[in-house]
Formats: sequence, C-alpha cells, structure tokens
Amino acid sequence: MPSVSAHVAITLASHLDNVFGVMGNGNAYFLDALVRQTHARYTPVRHEAGAVVAADAHFRASGHIAAGTATYGAGFTNTITALAEAVQAHVPLILVVGDEPTSGPRPWDVDQIALASAVGARTYTVGRADAAATTAIAVEHALAYSVPTVLAIPYDVAQLDAGPVPQAPQPQLPSPLAPSDEFSRAQLRRLAQALAGARRPFLLAGRGAWLAGACDALGDLAAATGAVTASTALGRGIFPDARFDLGVTGGFGADGAMELVREADVAVVFGASLNQFTMRFGRLFSPETHVVQVDTGAAATHPNVGGFIRGDARIVASELVDALRELGATPSGWRETIDLDALRRRPEGEGIASDGRLDPRTLAACIGELLPQDRVVVSDGGHFIGWANMYWPVASPDRMIMVGTAFQSIGLGMPSVAGAALAKPDSTVVLTTGDGGGLMALADLETAVRVAGGRGMAVVWNDAAYGAEVNLYGLKGLAREPMLIPEVDFAGLATAVGAEGVVVRTLDDLERLRAWTATPATERPFLVLDCRITHQVISPYQEEVIRVNL
Repeated sequence: MPSVSAHVAITLASHLDNVFGVMGNGNAYFLDALVRQTHARYTPVRHEAGAVVAADAHFRASGHIAAGTATYGAGFTNTITALAEAVQAHVPLILVVGDEPTSGPRPWDVDQIALASAVGARTYTVGRADAAATTAIAVEHALAYSVPTVLAIPYDVAQLDAGPVPQAPQPQLPSPLAPSDEFSRAQLRRLAQALAGARRPFLLAGRGAWLAGACDALGDLAAATGAVTASTALGRGIFPDARFDLGVTGGFGADGAMELVREADVAVVFGASLNQFTMRFGRLFSPETHVVQVDTGAAATHPNVGGFIRGDARIVASELVDALRELGATPSGWRETIDLDALRRRPEGEGIASDGRLDPRTLAACIGELLPQDRVVVSDGGHFIGWANMYWPVASPDRMIMVGTAFQSIGLGMPSVAGAALAKPDSTVVLTTGDGGGLMALADLETAVRVAGGRGMAVVWNDAAYGAEVNLYGLKGLAREPMLIPEVDFAGLATAVGAEGVVVRTLDDLERLRAWTATPATERPFLVLDCRITHQVISPYQEEVIRVNL
C-alpha cells in the first residue's frame, strides 16, 4: 500500500510538474515515490538553498508553482536564506523537508517550525491519516497567500502505510479584488477625473500588475490618457507600447528619464511596493505630483502617495478606461512632444578604466547588443545588478528574475538558471552575477550547466572585490582588505564542470559571444564570460545609496 511519503508525492504532483532538491535521509522515501509513481520531473541541485531558489525562479519565469526538497536538520537550515527571499518576494512554492520523529528531537534535529516561522513561512506537518489532505492544504496556502510553504514529513512516519491515495481537491483561490466599497468607488471616480484633466500623466507598474494580468489594460489606459510609462525593476516590459516607456525607475533609470518623471502632474502606480530604490529614496516624484497607488495591500506603502485605491491592477485599470470614456476624456498629447529616445540614453563608459580593467558600462552595452533576443535574464545580488537592468532590455517581467534582491542577499544566482531554464525551455537563460556571489553559489554552477546546456550562459562581473562594500564602506575609510577577493579564474572553473569559459579583458574578447549567439543552442556549450572589470565605476543606484548613507 502507498506510504505517507507516496501520499505526499502523488498529491503534490497533481498540482505541479517540477521539483528541485538534494536527497538525504529525511526525504529519501518522498523522492523515491516522486520518481517512481508520478509524472513530476525531479532535478537535483548541489546545495539545499538551490532547491528553493530554483523553485522560486521557476515560478517567476512561468507563473506555475514548483517545489524544493531537502532533508531534516542541516539540510533544512541550508535553505533558510532562500526561503526568506521567497517570503520577502511573495513567491509561492512548496519546500518538502524531513523533520524530527514524532517521538521527539534527536541530537541533530532543530526546531524547524520555529526557524521557518522566523522568516515568515508557515509549516504543515503530515501524519499517517492526513498526508494527502495536508499536502493539498499546503499548496492552497502557498497559492492563496503568495508565500513559500514548508511541508514536513516526520522521520518515523515517512514509510508508514497510509492506504489508497485520495483524489486531491483543486485549490480554492481568492477572486481578484475589485474596488467595491463606496470609498474605493469614490477614489476611482476622483482618479479618473484627475487623469482626464492631467496635462502630464505618468503610469508606473510593478510585478504585482504583471501577476494580475494587467498588461493589456495598462496599455489601454496609457493610450487613453496619453501617459508616459515606466516600470519597476521586476516589472520591465509590462507596457505593450515601448515607444513611450522610460524603462526602469529609480537608480536603474536613465538620468534624463528620471528628470522627466518629476514633471508629471498625475502619477498612478499599479502593483508596485514603492521601495526605496524604485522611489530614488523619495526623489522620484516632484512634491507637486499627485501620486495615487493601486494595490491589493491594506494601505499605501510610501509617504509620498497622496491617494490609494485597494484593488486588482487589471480591474482598476480597466475601470479607469471605462470611466475616462464616459467622461469624454482625450489623450493629453504630452508624450508625443518628448524625445524619449534621448532621455533613455545611457552613459557609454570609457572602454578601459585607468586601472587597465574594463569599464562595466561599456561592457554591458556591448554584451546587450550581442545577447540572443529571446532571453531570460536571471540576476544574483550585488553591486553589479545595475548593469543588466540598465543595458539589457527584456520583453516582459517574467524575463527579468532577481532572486536575492528582496532579502538583500547574494549567492542565489547559479541555481536560478535551472528554474528559469525549465520554465522557459525555448529561451536562452543569461545569468548575471558578481565574483562574490558567484563563489558563494559555486556548487550550483554544475547544476546550471547540466540543466541549461547550450541554452544558458553566465556573465561574471569579476572586479576582485565585494563591490557594494568597496563603494560604500571603502569611501567611509573602513579597512579595504575584508572587501577584496583574490582574482578567481571563473573561466577555468567553468571548464571543470563542462562549460566553456572565456576571460574577457577587452571588448575584442566578446567575439566569442557573437559566434556563440549565432550557433544553434543544440550545438553550443554553456558559456561563462569571466569579465575583468574595474570597481572604480560606481553604478548609479549605488551612488544613491552612498548619497543617503555618507
């Protein structure tokens, strides 16, 4: 008869197709059942954090929930940073873990429920009589609340006979939130009137708007108002008409584009948390701009917001279009008067810096021109994150995946490749990582190469330093030695795990990328560009951090 572990595996596989993990004592029977008795694909990773990261990246790239799995104790504790990132980023996933036996903890057990709770994740523990039902509840919780959820299998129940596996019910998910109360309806009417009279309307959208399926509705609203548009870093490409889009706001934005935003008289923000980076530490909008936020949260998330409508981004945008039509409003005409191409221009850099290493701005621009058009960019955390966001456009928000930025961590980039590669099997996955984060995640370089193959590549911004720390605490006069990293040969490390590594010291070295892009994915290897850049050039977003902190 099926075991408790089989009940978990079979029920879980009725809701998802991909599981990532590292096998150990606590999840051995679960993985045996998953592989032998379900259709779900199991992809091994080399560090338990990578199991959560890959599941996280898979959801961000596909919109479909995935799972990670690890053993109890040390296996579980290795997942905590990645679990905290998924909580902060509101990413639903399931983490299946072994746990202490029901008889009590052993010397190598820890209070896993408390640890998960400490970073904001809820744990559901299965038993012999309720394993399938508890698994279904965990999936529903993750999807309904957009959070990672831990599913624990106590060690002494994993093999117990649990009888026939019952059919799993489909998750009951909340309906999109419509602004139905009288205050929300009044706010919506006032916003429509403000947009109808706006001379310089501006729309900003984030990942929440993408998850709400608001792309077309936002495009209609931009056309109806004649608004200039922009997005957060996680909302890139959400507006259908790129002609009038400024790109990413905040420190990733071009200077001219950000100055234009301050000219807006009415700004509406859809599905964006308005964090300090998006808001340029409070300087994104002019004090004269009337800012209205549309979100499903309980209240506005920034003091500069002057109006708030609680509702689904797609529904609110569509209702605003209808209200503008009823008012007989016409487009402002503002965006047609602006040379947006000029405002979106980025600094070209100096090619080679005074220390003889590459200027990352010049390098990023050149790489951006050579990358495959059908690409998904996955980013680790670190000083370098500005370069991809500034110089590598993507087609839609599910193609710019930044695992680590929500929790301000590094070292989560490598396993992101695996999750994105399985979510977008026809696209090229491009990892952007620093040398510090790259070394921290080195175990899963092998995972990235094995899973993505010729559909994957990595750009390592190798400045022989922890760049963010050099650019902040180094300027404060702190000792630089802890901030530096002996120069590492990432090209050589790539070769060791079956990839092709290229050291990039001059722009001519990028000819290998040009040839690689022109080669069919089935005929080329995973490519790692070990880019020797200077840390003398500070990313604009980092300059804002420095301005606030120095």
